[in-house]
Order: sequence, then structure tokens, then C-alpha cells
Amino acid sequence: MLEIKKYGAIDIGSNAIRLLVSNVITKEDKEPQFKKSSLVRVPIRLGADAFVSGNISEDNILRMKNAMEAFKLLMDVHGVEKYKACATSAMREADNGAAVADHILKETGIKIDIIGGKEEASIISSTDLNELIKSHSTYLYVDVGGGSTEFTIFSEGKIIASKSFRMGTVRLINNTKAGNKEAFKKVESWIKENTKQYKKISLIGSGGNINKLFKMSGRSEGNPISYIYLNAQYQFLKKMSYSQRITELGLNPDRADVIIPATKIYLSAMKWSGARKIYVPKIGLADGIIKSLYFNKF
Repeated sequence: MLEIKKYGAIDIGSNAIRLLVSNVITKEDKEPQFKKSSLVRVPIRLGADAFVSGNISEDNILRMKNAMEAFKLLMDVHGVEKYKACATSAMREADNGAAVADHILKETGIKIDIIGGKEEASIISSTDLNELIKSHSTYLYVDVGGGSTEFTIFSEGKIIASKSFRMGTVRLINNTKAGNKEAFKKVESWIKENTKQYKKISLIGSGGNINKLFKMSGRSEGNPISYIYLNAQYQFLKKMSYSQRITELGLNPDRADVIIPATKIYLSAMKWSGARKIYVPKIGLADGIIKSLYFNKF
């Protein structure tokens, strides 16, 4: 017997807030299927508050409240029966993050769970990542967000090491050059130390920026991007002005600036691990939330 349910996931990131509505299709003696029904993205850059002033501003608190009210209505229209809202580094680091979550709950009825870097990586790894990872190969999984980047090493189908670094796209834009240099040095040290025993390694990238870069490459799903291509794209993007990236490439205003530091993170991870190609599956925190809800992992 075929059964279709609708689940919702709210991902409150440092660069944007997303609502994913998915159809969960189950049939006797078959694995459940997760099909995207709707994805709404609102460019509320919480990281610009949290990483500079240490607090979420009154303006963005209001925008968050309005977004949550809109998301709640959309979930009602879709017939969502179960949902979860998770916030990452911007809300985690803001001095008023917990207070903002309480305010949103009182105003909208939506409970926001502020999760840590390790929990975020764990939720993301519960997606279709295992279908991509081959048992005999080694991968460095890199999830670049606005406030933090999660790195996980998989070898022979098992997690070997995992670490979350306070180095995200919005943070890099708002940080000092000295601070950014120090952040990259820490990541370089960790990657080199944890990948030195592997002769061949590939990257798996997730996040809105690498998804956009993959789409721009014109490659078909499942085919990786090479280091040479990604580096050429990086040099090309750097030469363009912010306005040119918007008008000539059609990038959203809140994507046109962060795509540069995001590309640098992926390229650096490839360089330090010795990887020559990066796979870009369509996975993210919201997808992980949906699956975790279905399998009752929360």
C-alpha cells in the first residue's frame, strides 16, 4: 500500500533561512523515497549581526518572526504533519540567540533548536551521502555555511574524523585579514594531519555556493568538478565586480559576495588533502532534518 506524508524542515543559517517541504513516499517492502515538494529561501543574513556585534538585531528579529509566520502558513497549505526548525552558528554565537528563539516561539509557536557543529554534521550525514560514498574509497566531506564549515573524513564507508571550524562565508567577509589567515591555518593543519595517510582522496561538497557553482558548470548530476575547473572559476569570479556577478551571471545579491570565500574554502580543502575532484550531491541540513524526522532521530 502506497502512503505519502509531508514533512517540513526549517534551516536557520548564517546567510539565509530556508523552508523545505518534502513528500515522504512509503510502500510495503521498499525503501522510503524523499521527494522535494517546495523550497523557499529568505536572505536574512543573521551572521552579519552575530559575527560583528555579537547580537541579532531588532530588524532581523522582526524579519525572522515574519519569515516563521510565513513558513507556518505555507506548511499548513502544504499539509505538513511534522516539522523541525534548527539554527546553526549565527544563532549559536549570538549573545541573544536563546532569547530570540524564545521570542519566536512565543510569537509564532515555532520552536527553534540551536544545534552545535557536530550535531549539524551528524544531521547532514544522515542524508543520501552514504549512497555516494564507495566502500573502498576515501572522501573529505566539506559543508560550507555562513558561519562555520564542517569537515568529515570517510574511509572504507566509515567516519574517521570530523570537526567543525568557525570559518564560514559571512564570517570571512566580516572578519579581519589576520583573523581569516589564522582560521585557514587551523583548517590546513587539521586537514593535512588527518589525510596524510591516504594516497587518493576525493572531496564531497555541500552548501548553497557549491551547488550554484556546480549548476554553472553545466555538468550532469553525479559527475564531479575538477580542481582545475574550480580554480579557473574562482579566478574568473574574483575578477568580476559584485555588481557584475549579479547582472552578468544572474547571482542573487546575497550569493554574489559569499561565493568568493566559499570557493576559496573548497579549493583550499582540495589542495591540502590532495584531492583533484569534488562531487556535489544535492544534500544539506534541511534534507537531513527531514530524514531524521522520519527515522525518529530527534
